[in-house]
Amino acid sequence: MANLQTLEKLEQQMFLDVIRDRRSVREYDPTVQISREEMTEMLELATLAPSSSNLQPWRFLVIDKPELKEKLLPIAFNQQQVVKASAVIAVLGDVESYKKAEKIYGQAVEAGFMPTDTAKSFIERTVGMYSNLPPEVARQIVFTDGGLISMQFMLVARSKGYDTVPMGGYDKAKFIEAFGISEQFVPVMLIAIGKATKPGHPTTRLPIEDVAFFNELPSE
Repeated sequence: MANLQTLEKLEQQMFLDVIRDRRSVREYDPTVQISREEMTEMLELATLAPSSSNLQPWRFLVIDKPELKEKLLPIAFNQQQVVKASAVIAVLGDVESYKKAEKIYGQAVEAGFMPTDTAKSFIERTVGMYSNLPPEVARQIVFTDGGLISMQFMLVARSKGYDTVPMGGYDKAKFIEAFGISEQFVPVMLIAIGKATKPGHPTTRLPIEDVAFFNELPSE
């Protein structure tokens, strides 16, 4: 029992270290490459993030070819991490992810997580609801889910020894045009990943009492 408790504490500490060590890094070693296998593993781990109705609307465009990173550079306002990082991941949200509901819930049935009748009911309700959402609501859902998986990916990357920086500062219209993104997909953010040559700047956070409240918000 003592050894198990020690192991649990060690695992908890390792997780806390990952959270505390993550920084937004903008200086990268351009010689570092990430294999497709390792990148795929990190993305797969990130997909364990939660999503609305488990529709998993995230899609990843991994940009690791030098010529494509150069193409992206002016679109991202010449932020040099775009070309120096090992890769830039465009996190996209699929506003038609409900079309995969049958596959998603079918997998749950095959895995023994859900009875067939329940899955059928879920599919009918999910497709019926999501296919009729106002466009702005559908976009908000995939933005929320895209944010969840983006943070999870950055923590996974840190646990593997890589550094990242999320980027919202880029011309989304030009990105859509340059990379042939259809209206089905909403750009959420870009994430540069690689090995730092310069640590990210240390930052501070507001005191927790300034941002967390129990049961009611303080009056102004």
